[in-house]
Amino acid sequence: MIDTATDFREQALRARIPRIDAVLYTHPHADHIHGIDELRSFNYAQGTPIPLYGNDWTCEEFEQKFAYIFHPTTQEGGGIPQLTLNRFSTALPELAIQGTSVTPISLLHGSKESVGYRFDSIAYVTDCSYISAASLERMKDLDVLILDCLRIEAHGTHFNLEQALEIITQVRPGKTYLTHLGHDFDYAKWAKRLPKGVALAYDGLKIRYGNSTRER
Repeated sequence: MIDTATDFREQALRARIPRIDAVLYTHPHADHIHGIDELRSFNYAQGTPIPLYGNDWTCEEFEQKFAYIFHPTTQEGGGIPQLTLNRFSTALPELAIQGTSVTPISLLHGSKESVGYRFDSIAYVTDCSYISAASLERMKDLDVLILDCLRIEAHGTHFNLEQALEIITQVRPGKTYLTHLGHDFDYAKWAKRLPKGVALAYDGLKIRYGNSTRER
């Protein structure tokens, strides 16, 4: 999983997720982490703790916001998610997580570092306002890019449409889905206006990808 959003329970039920081997976090803002307690159900079903992964900012915030999980002596009683927190640096070329190779991508989300993740030829890059040249190199030769695009107009901590399209021009993925969309985007209207190979993401979207989707 990437992130545990506030409606994570509904998402997991809709997608019929049978188990969770690990959760990779992009950053510690509420809309990306406050479904964390729902991981308890998977603890019960699997009988094992679930490893979580995040950068320094994420791990520091988790230990403060969820002290009852990561410093359990602060709370009496049961019902605490069984989770292990694993801190990593985005300078690493890759992470080995449950037998899967994952490439971390350092992003700026305002003044803070958020993290994108690449798996093979698909990358999930949300909540960012700047991507360095070094991080763009980690996004080359993608079949599918899922990219942050909050608004039409400029925003202080997220890409707007113009910035997102500029990143797409530089990276040249086979297909891009814009995500974290605000209410500026009327789906029916903007789905017809975007360049070829660019689409708006939506709840419940399923993506199939392979080496035949890339355009040059």
